[in-house]
Amino acid sequence: MYCNFLQLKEIACSGSTDSELVLLKLNNMTDDCSKTTSNIPSLTMEVDTAFLRSLRGVLKLAEMGTMFVAFVCFAVASRPKYIAATCMEFVITFSLLLLYTLKLNKKLTLFFWPLIDLLNSLFAAVFILLLSLIAVSTYTVTGTLGGGIVGFIATGLWCVDGYMLFKRVTLNQPRTAATGTVK
Repeated sequence: MYCNFLQLKEIACSGSTDSELVLLKLNNMTDDCSKTTSNIPSLTMEVDTAFLRSLRGVLKLAEMGTMFVAFVCFAVASRPKYIAATCMEFVITFSLLLLYTLKLNKKLTLFFWPLIDLLNSLFAAVFILLLSLIAVSTYTVTGTLGGGIVGFIATGLWCVDGYMLFKRVTLNQPRTAATGTVK
């Protein structure tokens, strides 16, 4: 873009009235600019739609959905502590979903992502289970009861996700550096 603007300014300031000369300069300008812009690296990301259709992807989407419903229930009931907890778990699950969908786990090989996902699933299951137990046992508004029941469903989803990850993660086998998975 800058190349075109600067060269057009140069042609306009040259004071040339010959139209063929201007056209020749414009043709040379487009050739020069195409050479300079071809060195710019592409910023495209590869999206793994197969992960979204897999069982783990569907579980992540279901976890996010249940946390959103629980968030809405707690927001209607005006329970700020419950709102913060469900929002936090929603953001963490969304981050892991983006990590796997955009295949960032293969680019960021510093961490063993399945183990981090397993620990998150276990922590989230226990945390939301306790939160749901407290919400159901002390509810005064129906929204709190609804959020607690949806929290129990989310706890079950995180337990299934954690079990699937536990079967996949074995700490006594070496992992490949490129994929971050066990052999």
